[in-house]
Amino acid sequence: LRDIWSIPYDQDDQVRAFRHCISGNTFFAALIQPRIKSTASASSDALPTDESVPELDALAADDPVMRRTLGLAKRLRNRDVGLLVLGETGTGKEVLARAIHQSSHRSRRAFVAVNCAAIPESLIESELFGYVAGAFTGARARGMRGMIQQADGGTLFLDEIGDMPLQLQTRLLRVLAEGEILPVGADSPVKVNCRVIAATHQDLGQLIEHGAFRADLYYRLNGATLRLPSLGERADRQHVINRVLTHLIDQGQLPDVRIRADAMSALLAYDWPGNIRQLVNALAFAEATCDDGQITANDLPDECLRDPAIAATSVERDVDPDESDPLLAALKKYRWNVSEVARRYGVSRPTIYRWMQQQAIEAPRFQSKI
Repeated sequence: LRDIWSIPYDQDDQVRAFRHCISGNTFFAALIQPRIKSTASASSDALPTDESVPELDALAADDPVMRRTLGLAKRLRNRDVGLLVLGETGTGKEVLARAIHQSSHRSRRAFVAVNCAAIPESLIESELFGYVAGAFTGARARGMRGMIQQADGGTLFLDEIGDMPLQLQTRLLRVLAEGEILPVGADSPVKVNCRVIAATHQDLGQLIEHGAFRADLYYRLNGATLRLPSLGERADRQHVINRVLTHLIDQGQLPDVRIRADAMSALLAYDWPGNIRQLVNALAFAEATCDDGQITANDLPDECLRDPAIAATSVERDVDPDESDPLLAALKKYRWNVSEVARRYGVSRPTIYRWMQQQAIEAPRFQSKI
């Protein structure tokens, strides 16, 4: 049959030849959907997760949880879908929200961050929605544009949304549903067009069960959920440490310093309960105490150095049970090989030497070769 359509006949000759070929025969056929070439517009609507977006790519290295989160953020950064960022305090929720804004088509307009837990409940309504002149005693003579109106055309970031009072949750729901606000004391609403990104470290599901958060507002905000792991859970901690230090130096908050290997080992071994916010404070402390522009393990805050009694749980437990000091027992077991003891504890050699000095442990001058 393929040959029929390749012969140099006109269309009528091809049809007659085809009818003659199939006369008296039985054929089975299947319909095949034609392939449609993708256009430029279609490809832009379905962005691949591996697309290069510098503002977002800088936030992680090889951590799988962060890569999935950033992949979703890349797909949704140009969509007006409500985003809910979940993570412990200090994990960088505002940093992620700002990176989404800066990489979106709204980047030329304002990014307005509101900490719902920091604004007094008596002022949060006027701060968010603004007010007209003479709305209340002490108001500005010309009134004030609220934070929502300031974010018109841009992004409104609502941090700690779980602490927003119920009364304001109702008004915020109207903003999301109708795209308009009513300033305090105003008679007519004002149209606004802003993307809302909310964040919290709380379990909003439990707040809804206890009547402290509106379920309809939750579903309005939660078009998609972006989860941030804690710093202690991240596989790319070294990337985060280097990036935070570089950012502090670039912003002029710290002079140009470098982290020595022993300090980096201690920083990687710490579990960081305060997350990136604690890391910033630790690096600022270390820079203030270091010499010659090099941060060593001795310059770090005490809480960043693993305690030998706690770290002993990771050391083999077949040391001398009569020894009350686990560090001394480990040194004896490994014949005062400080490098081996440091490896067992998961810390650097200078840390072992510092622990020995703190506990007045002295290595014997001569060791048996047997």
